[in-house]
Order: sequence, then C-alpha cells, then structure tokens
Amino acid sequence: MTVATTRPYGFATTIEDLRLHEWSLGPGQPCDVTDLFRAKDFHFIVDDRADVHVASKDGRFYLGWYPKGRRGSPREGWKLVVTGTGDEPGYQASFDRETPAAVVAAAVARVLETARPVDASNSGARASQPRSPAQGGPSQWARK
Repeated sequence: MTVATTRPYGFATTIEDLRLHEWSLGPGQPCDVTDLFRAKDFHFIVDDRADVHVASKDGRFYLGWYPKGRRGSPREGWKLVVTGTGDEPGYQASFDRETPAAVVAAAVARVLETARPVDASNSGARASQPRSPAQGGPSQWARK
C-alpha cells in the first residue's frame, strides 16, 4: 500500500490500495438453513412467537431460529446446540439476528457432516467412532 506522508493532516491512499471488499450483510433467507434438514431425521416446531425449532430425533442436536430475538437475549437470532455424551462434552454456537443465513447454513452443514449413525448391532448402542486411515478408516479423516 502506498501512503503519502507529506500532507500535514495525516495520510492519503487510494481505493485500489485499500483493497476494499463487499461483504455479505443482512439476515438473508432462513430457508438457506432450514432446507438442510430432512423430515425423516429431524422434528420441526414453530411456536407462538414464530420461532422455529429443529431437533434431531435422537435429541442430541438442536437449532433454534428466533426472528425477533431469543427471549432474554434479544440480539441472538440462531442457537445451535449439540449435547455431549458421558465421555465427551457437547458444544453450542450462537449467531446474531443479522448474521447472514448463508453463514449460519455453512456452520450447520459442517456440523451435520460430522454426524455418524449409531451402531445398532452393538448391544450398548454406542455411536460408531470415526476411524483414522491408520486404523483402517477412510482417508477423508486424514489431516491435509
């Protein structure tokens, strides 16, 4: 970036040197997020405030969309929660009401990609753990 320091009141530069960007702003379309879920795997509820709640049928995944803000947290527009197990803690993420739905959709899609079905043949009905290539698992688990 070229900066002219000869002016007594500061510095000057050009628009080209600033490398300005246009960023995705505004809430966008919530269907970008809700369309990620299939009815056979998730429950959908719309409550009296028009808030939308999506939960996995096993109850471990929750996503809430609060178009007017979440009760007690008016700026929060999205809440994603994955509950933990006895061995591993869960996690949660919140997004502001003005976070673009496409950004929320990308985060939710990544979480959904990590879901693995429970191994029903195991008497303890524990979820099958992903295996690394060294353990005979798929190469997609290898770090690049």
